[in-house]
Amino acid sequence: MIKHQVTMDNSRNLLLSNLPYRIGQKLTVIVMAEDELQRRQQKWKNFFKQLQALPVAQGLTDDDIAREINAYRNENHH
Repeated sequence: MIKHQVTMDNSRNLLLSNLPYRIGQKLTVIVMAEDELQRRQQKWKNFFKQLQALPVAQGLTDDDIAREINAYRNENHH
């Protein structure tokens, strides 16, 4: 993954060059304004705070979460 921040100039163009990917490799490029990124990050933070405040989440431990993550990874990557 490459993260690169630029400030838009009068040309309103964005050029990506010398990328470390092979010819023919399919890439996904997402371009987002910094203020939009911050807004989305704050929205997710608020969502997770609300989720963690739910009564069902109060009894979860870090070990419970780690087990769930490992189970998901094992189920979806074999």
